[in-house]
Amino acid sequence: MNADAPHPQRPIVQRLRIRYAKRGRMRFASVRDFQRSLERALRRAEIPMAFSQGFSPHPKISYVPAVQTGVASEAEYVEIALQERRDPADVRAALDAALPAGLDVVTVVEAAGASLGERLSGPTAASSWTISFPGVAIGELAAAVTALESRDAVLVSRTTKSGRTQLDLSRALVDAVVRKEPVNGSPCAILQMVVRHGTPSVRPDDVLAGLQDVAGLAPPQPPVATRLAQGPLDEETGTVLDPLS
Repeated sequence: MNADAPHPQRPIVQRLRIRYAKRGRMRFASVRDFQRSLERALRRAEIPMAFSQGFSPHPKISYVPAVQTGVASEAEYVEIALQERRDPADVRAALDAALPAGLDVVTVVEAAGASLGERLSGPTAASSWTISFPGVAIGELAAAVTALESRDAVLVSRTTKSGRTQLDLSRALVDAVVRKEPVNGSPCAILQMVVRHGTPSVRPDDVLAGLQDVAGLAPPQPPVATRLAQGPLDEETGTVLDPLS
């Protein structure tokens, strides 16, 4: 065999879909930070990854768009391809033990049906979020959300790879509920909302910009956003369904 020829790779025999969480200080980890951590953890856990062909093989990992840096999540997803079959429960335990604390593997299942990208993108998908507002009175937050929901259109601007673009929060917002609950031992105003995915998708910081624009809401402390779920949207109930089921 030619020493300069690409090294042949063994075929894919199993694909696994992984739900993981970003908690605590790990919400400040960037997408690239997570990718490096995952690849190291896969090696430490001795997961029999399938690799690409060519002169520089890399593990076959399919990433879907993740939350931005500074945002926590209970529902992030990735798919990996294996060259030997493994019990998903064993992979979950081994990978969770190999990842840093705060990057926690919640579920591992065998891939089936539509791709993760199809289930998590486009107008048929949505995310459920909570945003806590330390230092904001629940009445002030409720009034701001009511003002936002009363508008026929709430446009916010964001810089993307394609340049400056506008998003309409009114078209993306499916449901919004304001409540109060303890955070770090103190009562805190909480916004729970369901937001339809799009291109680009509306993010928590877009909603914060909209609340400031329509109601002048200026929290004295940085709000903390957490994604609770993402997946297909049940249009009748407004519920975000599990993309792994």
